[in-house]
Amino acid sequence: MSKPAPKSPSIGKNDDPFIKIEDVHKAFGTQEVLRGMNLEVQRGESMVIIGGSGTGKSVTLKHIMGLLQPDRGRVVVDGTEVNGLPERKLGPIRRKIGILFQDGALFDSFNVAENVAFPLFEAGLRDRKEIFERVREALSVVNLEAHLAKMPNNLSGGMRKRVSLARAIVTHPECILYDEPTSGLDPVVSDQINILIREMQSRYKVTSLVVTHDMKSAYHVGDRIAFAREGRVYFLGKPSDIKASKDPIVQDFIEGRSRPDGNSAAL
Repeated sequence: MSKPAPKSPSIGKNDDPFIKIEDVHKAFGTQEVLRGMNLEVQRGESMVIIGGSGTGKSVTLKHIMGLLQPDRGRVVVDGTEVNGLPERKLGPIRRKIGILFQDGALFDSFNVAENVAFPLFEAGLRDRKEIFERVREALSVVNLEAHLAKMPNNLSGGMRKRVSLARAIVTHPECILYDEPTSGLDPVVSDQINILIREMQSRYKVTSLVVTHDMKSAYHVGDRIAFAREGRVYFLGKPSDIKASKDPIVQDFIEGRSRPDGNSAAL
């Protein structure tokens, strides 16, 4: 087990996890969503979080970005504790992270190139030639270089996801967060997205954290899989470990199996 991160923000060592979540609790009113979430994501690793609706998967991503603050516990990104940081100090942390939102979250009034360029403008880059080259490079990676002038409403669901992925990588982040990257896509397009996630990891050596309900995707992109249940990690292991698990709660979830009474041990 790696040694705890320092209490005050500081630069992490290269052998420390890129993301460390320690005993994080989060409630919204009377609803407890995270109830002691613990997770470490190593540098260059592709970690997948699976689990039922309401188990805190997307809430965990928001804590990593500093969009939510834990009621208790710590979130450490690249050696810096992010909970409690003022907005101006969160900026450098967020610039290390790209995110692919569940619905793509593209700006409808921007074309493809403008959507992908947006994080560069936000980061203060003003050299239009460099911006264009970075945008073209990112779109080339996702095989959409020929579509940079299209508007989002003229794109298929899979193309929108790929544009969102290009926007996530255009700043050359050290980590990419994926929130349900294959949601709403057909099996062939889902497989294309899974291949791209792996390609991002191998090409850019990024750390990947993928939230998904899609077990085929989880097995394809995950070096390790964390099964979240009741606001904490219930099971953690390699894809082969989770497939081999005899735990009925784990098996019910990964097989999508309901009990004869209509209930499932995984819920």
